[in-house]
Amino acid sequence: MDIGLKGKWAVVCGASKGLGYGCAQALAQEGVNLVINARTQSTLESAAQELAHANGVTVHAVAGDVTDPAVQTQLLSAAPQVDILINNAGGPPPGDFREFEREDWIKALEQNMLAPIELIKACIDPMIERQFGRIVNITSMSVKMPVESLILSNGARAGLTGVVASLARDVAHHNVTINNLLPGKFDTDRLRGNAVKRAAAAQRTVEEELKLAAATVPARRLGVPSEFGHACAFLCSAYAGYITGQNLLIDGGAFRGVM
Repeated sequence: MDIGLKGKWAVVCGASKGLGYGCAQALAQEGVNLVINARTQSTLESAAQELAHANGVTVHAVAGDVTDPAVQTQLLSAAPQVDILINNAGGPPPGDFREFEREDWIKALEQNMLAPIELIKACIDPMIERQFGRIVNITSMSVKMPVESLILSNGARAGLTGVVASLARDVAHHNVTINNLLPGKFDTDRLRGNAVKRAAAAQRTVEEELKLAAATVPARRLGVPSEFGHACAFLCSAYAGYITGQNLLIDGGAFRGVM
């Protein structure tokens, strides 16, 4: 199925591995040229080579912290135009809110709210002029159901969700959509890293910890980054122009709400 994206350009943040890579891979498979970003140069360059070789598209790699305005400028200028923007950043550390200083809150806001807003602001008017734009923010199921101990992430991501809820309605008539993808438990390096810590504390093996995590999901498994990526690609497609301002859960049924 051709979803109408061949030849377009996408900027994908946090794309060297995990969910960001899954999104970049799915877009590349649809013929989308990419500018990908992550902080680690070597990992990012390797991902860029894999994506370009496997899919025959142009892939530029821009390493650096996306909260840095200079990196944002470099990232956006690496493409002739930005038709698709995928905002994605790792979450801040867990902890009791009493432990966090003001600087911790500012860092969380910069990473999970302010940097995505700055990138959206830079892309939105050119998208309006071209009468096509797709913006997808990878946030978290925590915006619907706060995750215990992730209070920094819960707050910052909820702030971005509120901004998108307003902005998406303002630009919808220009064929520019803004949506949020809310992942549950996916088999990523971050999830496995957290599992290592929990397993050590509980005197279990990592595999036992991963099985316990999967058991809490109605689908009885962890998500796979590639299936997350294909959902992202559909939201970016020519067929998704009537979907905007939404928070789409991809969590195997873990969220127990009615709507």
